[in-house]
Amino acid sequence: MKKIVLIHCHPDKESFNFALAEAYRSGALQAGAEVEEIIIANLQFDPNLRHGYRQRMELEPDLLAAWEKILWADHLVWVHPVWWGGLPAIAKGFIDRLFLPGMAFKPRPNSVWWDKLLAGKTAHIITTLDQPGWYYRFAFGRPSVNQLRKSTLEFCGVKPVRVTYIGIVKTADEAKRGKWLEKVRRLGDKQG
Repeated sequence: MKKIVLIHCHPDKESFNFALAEAYRSGALQAGAEVEEIIIANLQFDPNLRHGYRQRMELEPDLLAAWEKILWADHLVWVHPVWWGGLPAIAKGFIDRLFLPGMAFKPRPNSVWWDKLLAGKTAHIITTLDQPGWYYRFAFGRPSVNQLRKSTLEFCGVKPVRVTYIGIVKTADEAKRGKWLEKVRRLGDKQG
């Protein structure tokens, strides 16, 4: 049985992102997967890495519980909107505070290389856009995906990391949104 953690990166629980995450969850559960959720907006934590990596900040209980879910999971599903080309601030703060040296990766002494402590896990990024996915890739170089996929998840050993683009959201009618919800539900069913 596949163990999936669904990471909600949108701060608004009434957003289309939450509906997409619920569709994925429904499909995964239907396929027999175990699903846990991390709703970043519900967590009580300081999103600022106040001292950089110079001094470790103690992890709040909500971050420790979120980390246990990440360690438990075989598959991480990140659902986020693209704002100004990147992740919502709360999602970036979550990553900064949690994907730490010694937890997500381990620098090797006297080396430029590191050990990838999340190796063996896979991931899927579902991201919403107010532009076509092809335009986001070619015109802007897909910065949010590069940051989350390459600079965070793959850096820590999570592979493969697949991406699904949903957009143009702002001009989509209910029928189009329904098709996207069904597409994401099928993704959950397939990956579950």
